[in-house]
Amino acid sequence: MVTSREKEHNPQPNERKKWKLEMPDTYVILFLVLLVAVAATYIVPAGSFERETIEGVERVIPNTYEQADKDPTGFMDIFLALQEGMVQSGGLIFLVLFAGGAFEVVERSGAIKGGILRAVDKTKGKEFLLIALVSILFALGGAVGAVANSIIPFVAIGVIIARALKLDAIVAVAITFGATFAGFNVGFLNPYTVGIAQTVADVPLFSGMLLRVVAFVVIVGVTILYTWRYAKKIIDDPSKSLIGVLDDSDPNASAEDLIAPFTGRHKVILSFVGLCLAFFVFATIKFQWSIDHMAAFFIIIGIGSGIIAKMNYNEITITFLDGCKNIVYGALIIGVARAILIVMENAQILDTFVQALSVPLASLSPVFGALGMFVANGVMNFFIPSGSGQAIIAMPILSPLADMIGVTRQVAVQAYQFGDGFTNSIFPTSGPLMASLAVAGVAWVKWAKWMLPLLLIWTVIAVIMLTFAVMIGWGPV
Repeated sequence: MVTSREKEHNPQPNERKKWKLEMPDTYVILFLVLLVAVAATYIVPAGSFERETIEGVERVIPNTYEQADKDPTGFMDIFLALQEGMVQSGGLIFLVLFAGGAFEVVERSGAIKGGILRAVDKTKGKEFLLIALVSILFALGGAVGAVANSIIPFVAIGVIIARALKLDAIVAVAITFGATFAGFNVGFLNPYTVGIAQTVADVPLFSGMLLRVVAFVVIVGVTILYTWRYAKKIIDDPSKSLIGVLDDSDPNASAEDLIAPFTGRHKVILSFVGLCLAFFVFATIKFQWSIDHMAAFFIIIGIGSGIIAKMNYNEITITFLDGCKNIVYGALIIGVARAILIVMENAQILDTFVQALSVPLASLSPVFGALGMFVANGVMNFFIPSGSGQAIIAMPILSPLADMIGVTRQVAVQAYQFGDGFTNSIFPTSGPLMASLAVAGVAWVKWAKWMLPLLLIWTVIAVIMLTFAVMIGWGPV
């Protein structure tokens, strides 16, 4: 006799698994884009621009585009491009992996959580100060790349804080995920976005930091004020909440989750990491250190932090590799994205696309050209919700395009960064966003209603900054 449970685990031959429509994975989307690029090699005319090297940077010479003989991509070339993409992107892939490993060691030491919870403890009874301080800490984490995809477990802490203040789960997401991506929007020291984009665009690593820091202060400041305005409404009148105030009787809530030690050793670890990052910025200016140096430096940060945390050599190794493992998904996207460019470059159709884009933009002012880049990258992020992957695809097109329309490459990098960063906070294709909302129990529709006005404010700030950057010729290139 066959039980119902046995039937469940041993379906009959005539039973078919139901197929359901779901959003394709980012790798699936990128592979489809790769196939579109392959198809384009048979349709789009081949051609190229003449280039010249000025102060070590290869630039496109406008009005030199000439068509060439077609060289379409074959079947085996598709998979060779994937392999070659991984090889050519090796430096960037290992930068992402090593950064993930280093930050995992720091996080596993308890220094990050301890520091955040110490700030929470010091600001009890001061609601605005608490919201501001927690938001600033997470924003700094987003700006340097220490917290982005790893924000998800911290949202649970945000929920506990919001519950203690008798606020709602939207505030919990806003002071954790929202603040992190407010900092990520500018990413003045983020190796995953600005670091990769500047490397691809042949822009000195982490140059232009002063203007980015100013933008960071403005965007994060506005985000804090916007969050506080909403929180203050709930404090004055709980019925103003979009989803209802969090219930104190939640059995999953525990005040113990807000208790974590913040020892002198933790302070030394965070100080060590901060000094290392500061020294790296100095070294990029003084010694022209590259992204390879930064990848190596993250190994030093990981080992040093582990030693300070009194981890033994095996624990440091395993923890570092766990961090690498956790970010493999995002790291290998860089190689897949690079494969798309390899197909287009080998078939000489990349310059054809640049030429096609430059024609309508040529009639626009450089300011509107920069704003067009910003909008285009925002749209692209819906389909490719990976900052590093988008940088690899977008910057080889935006860089020569910037040369042709009179915009510096530094401006093109920031247009990409704004376009990618802003939309991460509202597009439902953003994995960290949807996971954070799930942890807090917030419906995407409710979050979008709260987030949309802030997104519009961010957009106005971006338009002002990009306009200013174009007008001053923000460089150095």
